[in-house]
Amino acid sequence: MVLETLIRRAGKHAGVMISDLADIYDKVAASQRISDDDALRLYRSRDLAALGAIASVVRERKNGQHASYILNRYLNYSNICILCCQFCEFGRKKRDAGAFELTLEQMVERVSNDLRLGITEVHIVGGLHPSLPFSYYTGMIRALKALDPNLHIKAFTAVELYHFASLTRKPLAEILALLREAGLDSITGGGAEIFSQRVRDILCKGKETADQYLDCHRTWHRMGMRSTCTMLYGHIETPEERVDHLCRLRELQEETRGFTSFVPLHFVPNKTRLAHLTPASGFDDLRNLAVARIYLDNFDHITGYWIALGMKLAQVSLSFGVDDLHGTIIEERIFEMAGGRGGQQQTREQLERAIREAGRIPVQRDSLFRPIKIIKTAAEPARKSNS
Repeated sequence: MVLETLIRRAGKHAGVMISDLADIYDKVAASQRISDDDALRLYRSRDLAALGAIASVVRERKNGQHASYILNRYLNYSNICILCCQFCEFGRKKRDAGAFELTLEQMVERVSNDLRLGITEVHIVGGLHPSLPFSYYTGMIRALKALDPNLHIKAFTAVELYHFASLTRKPLAEILALLREAGLDSITGGGAEIFSQRVRDILCKGKETADQYLDCHRTWHRMGMRSTCTMLYGHIETPEERVDHLCRLRELQEETRGFTSFVPLHFVPNKTRLAHLTPASGFDDLRNLAVARIYLDNFDHITGYWIALGMKLAQVSLSFGVDDLHGTIIEERIFEMAGGRGGQQQTREQLERAIREAGRIPVQRDSLFRPIKIIKTAAEPARKSNS
């Protein structure tokens, strides 16, 4: 009798036993918002199949069987940084081995080459450089936009933007307006880390606070612009601190509706000062993605960042609430320098194949998640018979 009740509740997910999560399933199926306590229960659950089933209800409601990707390239203009975050292996001081700083000409050359491959977005972040003038950043945006006015420039984290404000002694809102005037289309979600001040005091003391991060995105959204948001997980944070992080993002999204996607970032400790920590397991990766999809009911998209997850797990994540595999990501350096093993660059064909193998319909999207092309049919090569 109990099994029959669960099957009736589960509907199309009838094969999944969700006895201890049945009330949360019922809420989600009825399009009701789950509470922070519900989210903590999900984080403590070991029933990964049930978590995936509940997350799939939300994913299908919002995106059907579509799973998206973008043709994009990353551009890290410099790794010279005044901060010393414990989790970062990217940052260098000016005289350190491995420090670099790109000229505008070098950036233009790299993006020009990749425009021939069909990229529609360039994603730009860097360290907090102590001496580059603000004109370097506005000049960068203008020069790249001049290559193709349709190229979407997605650039700078909240902490970089506060750094620009400090360098120029201008209000943050004025900095954002000047960058938008230069051609900035959206800002990145990096720098969120975990909003808990306890964690920030240990891992990234001196970085912008959670309130500053949220205020930066709030200001940008009120200008009619969009951004993504992130959470770095799998280090010293607690489940309660993860829920608090998601809660603050959900509240800001309720206020502005300015976030396009949530991008959880799996912490890679390998070469950092936190190399002694055990990284998040694949189980925790999938659980975290599923909880985010269930809890963030006012977000349309959840991104599986294959650079950190690895493509195989990112592909599996399409059954745990994820509907976006980010992009081709040409020349990512931050996770690579930390010892990430996700690899470098995927082709359009590789992303489409991964999506099709997961039973989804590939969609090439733009930076605002508008479809450019829906790939309805598979184009797999015929396999030779051994007979």
